[in-house]
Amino acid sequence: MRAAALESGRSVDQVTLMGASKGQPASVLASALAAGVHDFGESYVQDALPKMAALAQAPEPGAAITWHFIGAVQANKTRAVAEHFAWVHGVDRLRIAARLSEQRPYHAAPLNLCVQVRIGAEGSKGGAEPHEVPQLLRDIARLPRLKLRGLMCLPPPETERARQQHWLHQLRQLFESVNADGAGLDTLSMGMSADLEAAIHEGATLVRIGTDLFGPRVAPPSPSHIQSA
Repeated sequence: MRAAALESGRSVDQVTLMGASKGQPASVLASALAAGVHDFGESYVQDALPKMAALAQAPEPGAAITWHFIGAVQANKTRAVAEHFAWVHGVDRLRIAARLSEQRPYHAAPLNLCVQVRIGAEGSKGGAEPHEVPQLLRDIARLPRLKLRGLMCLPPPETERARQQHWLHQLRQLFESVNADGAGLDTLSMGMSADLEAAIHEGATLVRIGTDLFGPRVAPPSPSHIQSA
C-alpha cells in the first residue's frame, strides 16, 4: 500500500486498510487487531455477531474496532446491520437505505453508507447503474440517521494493471462528477488483494484486503448462512 501510494503521489495515510475477514475465526481477527488492523469487513450477519462479541472481550478494547458490512444487504437483515455495524458498503436501492435509516438506533452515531455502483455491466453483481447514482444519492441524503460517505464497486476481475485501472477509473470519474454537483462524498471503497495498487492509483481511500492479509478463508459460511445473510 505504501509503495502504491508513493507511486501515485499520495500518502498511505490517505488509504484505510480494511481486513475483509469473512470466513475467518475471531482468533485470527484478534491477531490482526494486535498487529494494528482496526477495520474489519464482514459479509454475513450470523458469522459477524459472535466475532464482535468475542473481540469486545479481547485484550485490545473492542471500541477500537470499526465494523463494516460489505455483503449484499437484504431486506430481512437490515435491522441487525443497522444495529451492529458502523459502515455499510453495498447499498444500491433506496428501499434498503430507508430500512437502515428507520432501524438505526437513536443512541448510535449515524450509519456510514457507501452506494455500490455496478461497473462493467456484470449481471451477477449488485449495484446501481452509474446513471442512477446521482438521484439515488440525493434521495438517500434526505434520510435521517445515515451519513453518506462514498461509492464502492466490485469491478470485473482483471490481471492486467491497465485493465484494472480502466474499470476503477470509471468509479473515480463518477465520484468526481457527483462531488462537483455537491454530493460531498469523501470515500472511494474499491480495491482488493488482486488490484489494490491500481485502486490506490485511482484514488481509493479504503481497500478491502482478505486473501493477502489472512490467507484463504478458514471456515466458509454454511449454506444456511448464505441463504439468510
